[in-house]
Amino acid sequence: MKAWGWAACALLAWGLVGPVQAAGWRHLGDAGKVERRADGVIVHSGPARLQVSAHAPGVFRVRLAPEGRFEGDASWAVVQAAAPPAVAVQETRQAVRIEAGEVVAIVHRSPLRVDFVDRDGRPLLADEAQLPMAWMPTAHGTRVRAWKSMPNDEHYYGLGDKAGPLDRRGRAFAMWNVDAYAWQGYSDPLYKSIPFFIGLRGGVAYGVFFDNTHRSSFDFGKESDAFFSFGAEGGALDYYVIAGPQPAQVIERYTALTGRTPLPPLWSLGFQQSRYSYNPESKVREIAKQLREHRIPSDAIYLDIDYQQGYAPFTVDRAQFPHFPDMIADLRKQGLRTVLITDLHIKHDPGKGYGAFDSGMAADAFIRKPDGSLYIGEVWPGDAVFPDFTLTRVRDWWGGLYRDFASMGAAGYWNDMNEPSVFKVPGNTMSLDAVHRMDDGTARDHRAIHNVYGMLNARATYEGLLKLQPAQRPFVLTRAAYAGAQRYAATWTGDNTASWHHLAQSTPNLMSLGLSGMALAGDDVGGFIGSPPPDLLTRWFQLGAFNPVFRNHAATDTRPHEAWVDGPKHETLRRDAIELRYRLMPYLYTAAEENARTGMPIMRPVFLAYPKADAFYGNDRDFLFGGDLFVSPVVDERLDAHVVSLPPGAWYAFGTSQRFVATKEPIKIDPRPSSTPLYARAGAIIPMQPLVQHTGETPQGPLELQVYLPDAGAQDCRGTLYQDDGESFAYRDGALLRVAYECEVGAGSFVLRSRVSNDGFAPWWREARVTLFGVERRPVDVRVEGRSLSKWTFDARAKTVVFDVVEAKRDWGVEVVF
Repeated sequence: MKAWGWAACALLAWGLVGPVQAAGWRHLGDAGKVERRADGVIVHSGPARLQVSAHAPGVFRVRLAPEGRFEGDASWAVVQAAAPPAVAVQETRQAVRIEAGEVVAIVHRSPLRVDFVDRDGRPLLADEAQLPMAWMPTAHGTRVRAWKSMPNDEHYYGLGDKAGPLDRRGRAFAMWNVDAYAWQGYSDPLYKSIPFFIGLRGGVAYGVFFDNTHRSSFDFGKESDAFFSFGAEGGALDYYVIAGPQPAQVIERYTALTGRTPLPPLWSLGFQQSRYSYNPESKVREIAKQLREHRIPSDAIYLDIDYQQGYAPFTVDRAQFPHFPDMIADLRKQGLRTVLITDLHIKHDPGKGYGAFDSGMAADAFIRKPDGSLYIGEVWPGDAVFPDFTLTRVRDWWGGLYRDFASMGAAGYWNDMNEPSVFKVPGNTMSLDAVHRMDDGTARDHRAIHNVYGMLNARATYEGLLKLQPAQRPFVLTRAAYAGAQRYAATWTGDNTASWHHLAQSTPNLMSLGLSGMALAGDDVGGFIGSPPPDLLTRWFQLGAFNPVFRNHAATDTRPHEAWVDGPKHETLRRDAIELRYRLMPYLYTAAEENARTGMPIMRPVFLAYPKADAFYGNDRDFLFGGDLFVSPVVDERLDAHVVSLPPGAWYAFGTSQRFVATKEPIKIDPRPSSTPLYARAGAIIPMQPLVQHTGETPQGPLELQVYLPDAGAQDCRGTLYQDDGESFAYRDGALLRVAYECEVGAGSFVLRSRVSNDGFAPWWREARVTLFGVERRPVDVRVEGRSLSKWTFDARAKTVVFDVVEAKRDWGVEVVF
C-alpha cells in the first residue's frame, strides 16, 4: 500500500481526518493477480480487491474490498438486476481493458486505478493518477474515498435538492438527511441524500451513483481544481458509472437502475391547497367553499398535524373534527381530495388505548437502543417511538395503519419529519447507536440506516396503500429521501421562507431533483416561513404553475397565502396561472407518463434537450416544462427589463404567432411582464383542454391542438398525447390512449397527421380543434383525408388557421394548401 502523502492537507481541510489519523489513509497500490469473470474482472492489490464489472448496457460497477471480502450485494436503491452486455477482457503489461458495448473500462496496473472511455477512446471519467482509491479504519467502520480527474470545462449536476446554483462545480456537499428549517442558499446538508450526479462537458455526459447510505460527501473542486472526490464515513466504496453520451440517456439508465416514478393519479398534478393548519373542521369547509366561489381550479386540501388528537399520528381530534369522514366525503363531492399528514413518530402512550402504539408494541415494531430498551425521542406529540422500517414485517404493520383513513376516503398521505427529526438532541436526529434490525437477523446502527430511513417510511406507506386499495394509484409525499425513493413518493423542498431568494432557489432545486430521479417535486408556494408581500406571492403562483407538484403551503403563524387574499388584481393573476396549468393538463399528464416510462423529468434544464447549448450550463432561472415549452419566470423584485435568452432554434410566444430565433439578441421585456413568459418550440404540437375546476370534471368541448409551424423542411415537428382513467392501474393492461402527431411544411402546403398506437381508452373528447400558429398567408384549401373542409378560419392579424377534425380519435391527415 502507498503512504498517503501530499493529499493529507486537502483531506484535513475537508474535515474528514484529523492530524493524528491522516497517516491512517491507505491507497490502492499496484495491481497483482487478475481474476477474469463473465462480467469483468477482480484485481488483487495486496489484501485488497477491486471489482470492475459491466452491470447493464452503458453501466459499469466498481467495488472496493480493502480486506479482500466484498460485502453482500443488497441495495436499498438498486432494483435493476445485472444484465451485462457481452464483455471482452484484454490484458497488457500496463493495463486491463474491459470492453462492454459502447463503454470501455481501462484498469491501470501501476498504481491500480480505473478510467472509463467510450468506444472511440474519448475519456468519460478517470481516477486521479496520484490519488487511487483509499480507505481508513475507524472506531465505527471504515472510511472510503475515490478521487477523479476534473477537466477545466466539466460541469456537475444532481445530488438531489442541494441549495445554491444548479452546477455543483467549485463546492462541496454532505449527504446526511437533516430537518433543515429555514434553510438558505448556503445550507448543507438538507433533507435528502441522493448520491448521484451527472458530469457534462462539451455536450457529452456521464453519471456516477455512489450507492452508500452512510454519511457521505462530494467535493467538486472546492479544495483543488485538479480533481473531484466522493466518499463516506462507513460502508463500501461501491459506485456505478453510467454512460450517455446524451444527458437524457444517463437519466434513463440511472432510473432503470434505481427505479422510476410510478404514473401518479391525475388529481395530484392539479393545484393543491395546504396550511399548517386548517382547523377546526369548519375552517376546512370554508377553504373548500372559497376555492369554488373564487373559481380557483384545485384538486386537494391538506390537513397538517392539528387534525390529530394531541399530535398523535393515526388519530383524529373529534372535538375539532366531529364529522371527519363526512367532511372528506363532502370535499370529494366538490372535486377536492383530502391529503392527511401521518408523521412516522408514534406517541409513546402506554396504557391509554392508543392503537398505533399498542399494536406496534405487540408487533415489536419499534427501534431499540443497544441495551434492548425502546429508543424514545421527543417530537410533536412529546415522547415518541419510531418504527423499525428495515424489517418487512414492520413495514407491513405500518401500511395497515392506513386502513381506517383509506376507508374514510382520504386520497393521499404526507410523510413529514422522516429524516428522522428528533427535538432537543444533538444533531436533531436519532442516536447513532440506535439499532435497526434486518430481515436476515443481522442489525445495523443508525449510522448506516439514517439516510435511507425516510425512503423506507415512504415505501411502507406506498406498499401498504397498494395492499389496502390495489386498484387505486397511491399518492405519498415524503420530505426525506435516498436514491430510489421516486419509486414510492413525490417530494417537496421543505421549510423554505417567504423571500425572493427562495422563489429563485426553487427552480435549481426542483431541476436538480428531476435530474436525480425525483421528478414529482415541488416547493411550498409562497414560502412556508413568513408572510410574502402580494407581488412575491403572485410571482410564486406563476412559477408554481409549472412545477410538477403545485402546492400552496404556509406555517401557522403567517398571514393567509390563498390566491384571493390580496385583492382582485393579484387574485386574477394567480387564477390565470392556475387556469393555464389546467388547460395544459393533457400536455402535463403526457409528460408525467413519459417520466414514468423513461425517467425524463417534467421540469428540465435546457441542456437536457440541448446538451451542446453551453450558455445554459449555468442557467438557474429558466427551464423546459416537458419537451416543448420553455419557461422564463420572473423571480426577483427588480424593475429592470426581463431578459430572455432562448434555447437553440426558433420559438413562439405561447398562444401567439410571435416568432423568435435564438441566434439573435436576447429578448428584453420592458416593463416587466405581468405573467410568466412562456414559449413554444417551433414544430411543437401541444395538446390542451377546455378549462375545468378540477381534474375530475369533464371538459366541455373538443381536444385542442396548438401547432407552432416550423420552417419549411424542418424534421422535428411532433407532439404526443397520453390519456387513461387517471386513477387505476388499468393502463397496465392496455386501457390507455396514445396518439402521435407529426407535421410537414412544404413550399406550398402544410400536412398534419395523427397516428393512434394504443386505442384502449375512450377519452372525454371526440373532436379535435386545431390551431396553426405562424401562418403568413391565407390558405387556398384545408382538406381532411382529401376532402375539403367547409368550415375553417384564417386570422391575418393573428396569423392563425383554426379548423376542427371530427371523430379525431383515429388515424387521420390534414393538408393545408397555400
